[in-house]
Amino acid sequence: MKNLIYTATILFLITFLTSCNESFLETTPTDTYTEVIFWNTEADALSAINGCYNSFYRFDDEWRFENATPNAFNEAGEINLATGHHDAGNERFFKDVWAANYEGIGRTNSVLAKIDQIEMDENLKQRIKGEALFLRAFCYANLLNYYGGVPLILDPPKIEQSDFPRNGKDEVIQQIVSDFDSASDLLPSGNSYSGSDVGRASKGAALGMKARVLLYESRWGEAAEAAKKVMDLGDYSLFPDYRGFYLPENQNNDEVIFDRQYMIPESDHSMDRQVEHQLNMNPIQNLIDDYLMIDGMSIEDSPLYDPDNPYDNRDPRLINTIAVPGKMFRGEILDAEVFRAKYWSTGYTFKKLTQYKDDVIENDIYPSDLNFIILRYADILLMYAEAQNEVSGPDVSVYDAMHKIRFRAGMPDVTSGLTKEEMREVIRHERRIELAGEALYYNDIRRWRTAEVVNNGNFYDIDGDVVQSRTFNPARDYLWPIHIDIIQENPALEQNPGY
Repeated sequence: MKNLIYTATILFLITFLTSCNESFLETTPTDTYTEVIFWNTEADALSAINGCYNSFYRFDDEWRFENATPNAFNEAGEINLATGHHDAGNERFFKDVWAANYEGIGRTNSVLAKIDQIEMDENLKQRIKGEALFLRAFCYANLLNYYGGVPLILDPPKIEQSDFPRNGKDEVIQQIVSDFDSASDLLPSGNSYSGSDVGRASKGAALGMKARVLLYESRWGEAAEAAKKVMDLGDYSLFPDYRGFYLPENQNNDEVIFDRQYMIPESDHSMDRQVEHQLNMNPIQNLIDDYLMIDGMSIEDSPLYDPDNPYDNRDPRLINTIAVPGKMFRGEILDAEVFRAKYWSTGYTFKKLTQYKDDVIENDIYPSDLNFIILRYADILLMYAEAQNEVSGPDVSVYDAMHKIRFRAGMPDVTSGLTKEEMREVIRHERRIELAGEALYYNDIRRWRTAEVVNNGNFYDIDGDVVQSRTFNPARDYLWPIHIDIIQENPALEQNPGY
């Protein structure tokens, strides 16, 4: 998949985005691609779906939104979003996310409209349809998450679509769920892919993303059912080593359900440099303090906590996720003063999302081709536990899912006999710790409607100094604005409240 996504030709992509069915001369050129001569072969169909994945890769900086949560800070970016000073014109990613997802929607709509005219292997045709439906639903799920109801477009690109108003949120959700359902019926299991096809959308990815959308909408019973279907597939399991799960030698393991695939020189990113060298996502003390002790108690309650050695006897995920002073990282142990000078922003840096190992000295990595994981089995277990707890309280299946997460982490089981409300808080804490740095906590605190509490006030560095003061306006900030440029292009779009 790493190679295939980036082998779609420039000529094809130009045609795919700008083709039309009429011309003044009504001629068919023979020296370039057109609608008339393109949609004819199996190779055309594969190029088309690969072009859809290419759009899906256009916006791959979601991890930076972690800086708008109590987990992380970036003093050179995401400042307006983090502090609540954003508006409809001062953050370009409000426009980029919209554009990237609608580009993907346009391309998937073209595939679904045109592929039936190609004579090709029927099984492959159905798989490509499933991939297109999955990617269309994925794009609409992104738009729904950030903006609410958006124009629902199910046909290939046409000029009149630029004037469409927003559809209601419920209509968009219905289409997303329908597309994920149809995709899950057409797609194979993830472990059926091999070679350059590894990384394509699978049945488990469709069911898992459906579970996420339903969870975000608090449709608990349906979310639990969708997550359980992923669990029952038997295709996935937790990778035994939490830190090793993220390293390049273990990519595409049985915990990965869907990710963005990279390979140098065809495709790469700068995440290692941005996280480790440029310090574009820095853990803040609030996150460090939220990691429990190895006995399962908080640092306030556990007798094991030593403020002079604050990183000892902690949940092992702390030093497997975050580099801290006095612990080995990149082949050396730095004392507090040297460490603080190196990681000057907050005094910490993320290990996760980078290829650097604890016991290996190596040069800065740039560029990188470490895959970015969008959905993994641990998230499925946590989604199931959360949804099922809301449906029936903490039954045996909820405890079992939590046991799997805690056992892999090296932590004791969740205390038995919890109420629904108590288990809800345990699951929310576990999501924060297990998925820290993975661009999910921003969405979690928004859907839980807790951002107005947890993302208001001062946030601190390793020395206890304020690195940022934040505000979150609950009447406005749970949705992004539609960028002013987009509304100027289409005045039929109604702006979100407060912008």
